[in-house]
Amino acid sequence: MKLHELVVSGFGPYAGVERVDFDRLGADGLFLLHGDTGAGKTTLLDAVAFALFGKVPGARGDVKRLRCDYAHRDTPTFVELELTVRGRRLRVKRSPEYDRPKKRGDGVTRQQSQVSLTWISGWEGEGHTRIDEVAREVDDLLGMTAEQFFQVVLLPQGEFARFLRAETAEREKLLEKLFGTERFLDVERWFRERRRERKREVDQLALEHRDLVQRVAEVALEEPPEGGGDAEWLSSLLKRLDEAEREADQVAAEAVARRAEAEAAWQAARARHERVRRVREARRNLDRCAEVEPSLRAWAAERDAARQAAVVVPAQQAVERSERALDAAVARERAAADAVAALGYDGTDLRGDAERLREESGALTALAAEALKQEDDRRRVARLDQEITAARRELAELEAQFDTVPARLVAARSAVEDATVAAARLAQVAGLASAAAELPRVEAEFRAADEARRVAVDAHQRALDALLMVRRERLDGMAIELAAKLKAGRACPVCGSAEHPAPAQPVLGSVTAADEDAAVAAEQRAAERRARAESEKDKLEQRLGWLREQVGDRSPDELSREHRVVSGLAREVEARQAELARLEADVRRAEERQGRLERDIAEMGAQREGLAEAVAERGARLEEARGDFPDVVARRAHLSDLADALVDLHERRAAVAEHEERLADQRVELTRLAARAGFADVAEALAAARPDDVVAALETRIRDVEKTRTAAESTLTELPDVDPDDEVDVTGTEERFRLAGDRATAATTVRTNARTRSARATELAEQLRAAWQRLEPVEAEYAELDALTDVINGSGQNTKSMTLRTYVLAARLEEVAVAASARLERMSQGRYRFVHSVEAGPRGTRGGLGLDVMDDYSGQQRPAKTLSGGESFLASLALALGLADVVAAGAVLDTLFIDEGFGTLDAETLELVMTTLDELRAGGRVVGLVSHVEELRQRIPTRLRVRKAREGSSLELTA
Repeated sequence: MKLHELVVSGFGPYAGVERVDFDRLGADGLFLLHGDTGAGKTTLLDAVAFALFGKVPGARGDVKRLRCDYAHRDTPTFVELELTVRGRRLRVKRSPEYDRPKKRGDGVTRQQSQVSLTWISGWEGEGHTRIDEVAREVDDLLGMTAEQFFQVVLLPQGEFARFLRAETAEREKLLEKLFGTERFLDVERWFRERRRERKREVDQLALEHRDLVQRVAEVALEEPPEGGGDAEWLSSLLKRLDEAEREADQVAAEAVARRAEAEAAWQAARARHERVRRVREARRNLDRCAEVEPSLRAWAAERDAARQAAVVVPAQQAVERSERALDAAVARERAAADAVAALGYDGTDLRGDAERLREESGALTALAAEALKQEDDRRRVARLDQEITAARRELAELEAQFDTVPARLVAARSAVEDATVAAARLAQVAGLASAAAELPRVEAEFRAADEARRVAVDAHQRALDALLMVRRERLDGMAIELAAKLKAGRACPVCGSAEHPAPAQPVLGSVTAADEDAAVAAEQRAAERRARAESEKDKLEQRLGWLREQVGDRSPDELSREHRVVSGLAREVEARQAELARLEADVRRAEERQGRLERDIAEMGAQREGLAEAVAERGARLEEARGDFPDVVARRAHLSDLADALVDLHERRAAVAEHEERLADQRVELTRLAARAGFADVAEALAAARPDDVVAALETRIRDVEKTRTAAESTLTELPDVDPDDEVDVTGTEERFRLAGDRATAATTVRTNARTRSARATELAEQLRAAWQRLEPVEAEYAELDALTDVINGSGQNTKSMTLRTYVLAARLEEVAVAASARLERMSQGRYRFVHSVEAGPRGTRGGLGLDVMDDYSGQQRPAKTLSGGESFLASLALALGLADVVAAGAVLDTLFIDEGFGTLDAETLELVMTTLDELRAGGRVVGLVSHVEELRQRIPTRLRVRKAREGSSLELTA
């Protein structure tokens, strides 16, 4: 993969359109990407990743905020990358999803993500515009996932430094992303799930087996065997149940026979006892009939007299009803006469006068209807007057309100505009307030860092002076040091003579090589502290300058007050917009109401004038027709009421005459009926009469006595040989039958239970034998699968305690260690190389992913955590390059980016690193370094500088 050109627009800190010509940058094979902190160096690498995969690496990808906040509203946000992969040159243009201001009106609109892939050369065919199609094409061309690309093309040194020091679990996560070992994880999961399924099947079958054994034992009324039972136990149990069934059959047959004998004896005793009881009862009934014989004759006489008087009682009741009806008719006739007199009538022709009055009342019907209409119209006129007055009053109030509406509308619109402007400025004001709040802290930290830098510079200068002094003193005493190495008869390393007539003598306090090494180490430590202090001071100085530039001359209190005011206004945008909309709606409704009121007043006025004219014309006619009454309706009602009263009085008098005639006829008929029934008069007949229930009771008494006498005589005739004094033992025979029945029932129940247990046990035995046959092969298969699953998951017979996935990752890590060791040995001048370990870690931690370093100076293997800062950089860089070689095997990566970490190297080590990078570019690769180190700017002539400004970052290329 070779990059040619990158174009970014409105992306990250780049407000406008910026272009990166990788062909010019990579002409020498090595270029430097540098600039101020936060200017956007890493953003260029993010842009390359976003163009290819639609996402950016690390935590920056979680935010999903890629549009530049400084970009103009009309500037689109996109990334365009032109590159060559596998001989095919293509251009990928991608836009993220972001919110942009609306072209018309306020607010924002969502700009959807877009992508396009265009072939330039090396391939014929149409490009792609679907996100999924472009993703598949890029994956096929690169042969790497996004995570692998981020690791092998954009080499993040900090992540590899953490990888060196990581524990097994964390290192395993990174390797899984790079080498795609998910399929082995699926294999492990498949075996575990398969084992769980088999285990559930075994448990289910074992549960069925235990359940069947338990049920067989319960049927046999025994405790289940501890070992789950076997065929011998089952055969023995079935034999015992069969014997118990035969024994129960014999006992039940004997008990049933004894119950039949006892039942026959009990039934015979009951029959004899019943005959004796019937004879005794018949003799007692005959004695009672003889005692009530006199009363029986009196009951018969009373019954016969009541039956003869039965025809007189209804006639007497009819006479009484007619008397009550006559009294009521007379009372109604008097009331009707009083009503006629109250209406002022003094005539005698009731029927004729009523007809005349009805005709006169009918003549007033039309005028009565007009009188009712007259009252309705008067009320309507009064109601219209009230409605017109209320409408005029409401219209006046609306006109008064319209005087204040323009000012209120202007104030509401102004409030909405102020809140909208505040909402647009809120982010800027919040940033200024935050910067103002941060400024004092950063100033204090800068002063402290500047003081720490000054102290570190002084300390380094003192250490450097001490080193120079030690070297000078060592040079001055070099003769003594050389003399100490002279041996008699051996040539002098300086003059070559084998004779040493006057060698220099040791002097107390002379400087040795160890002293110089100690001074060098002290100077290096002081230099590192100085570099860290200067770097920290520079960072704080840049931050302080940016904060001061943002804040300007405004005080923190002033900015804080402004932020509070703007925040308050921004929160009220929706409320003020709603208030303005409500006010405008109220105005529209008030205008509509005003129009309706004016129309209603005109309509009601015209209607009132018409009604008033009709009421005046109708009133003259009604005044003439009412006579001496309050109005025509009252006169018509009086005439109608009097006519009705005359008719009612006439009918009442006719009814009284009719009731008197009917009563006389009924009294004559009553006397005739009493004489025909054989009574002297009506009073005698009424005295002999009885109610129907009394007559029925007398008849029942007479009939019961006769029936009882006849039944008793019949019983004595039927049983002439039965002695009523005999005693029969029914209770004893019944008790003996009950006891025999209980014994037979118990024996039958025992027999039934025995048969049921035997049959149920036979059925369950067949099921248990089938369960044994199903369980044995499944248990054997599960045991084999369980052992294999333990091995695959790093336990059981797996002596290395490595899962299948870890084993694969360990093999790939071993390849990475071999590739990285070749580079690390060259950069460390043969001192260090990586050592891959498969040993298990402490406290049962699984092994296979151990990574240590071998120090050839000491010959000892030691953890990577013990490396110094510069050595860690060399190791992480070597590991990153080795990992890139392994992951990208088969894919040509013509462009690599290495991000930061060079500030920890001394001059000699930096030279070794640069030599390694020269080897990379000598192989045809283009290497881009991202760094702040000043020396790299002197060593690398091709540079891309990122300049930071308030209006957005820009690029400057030096080639």
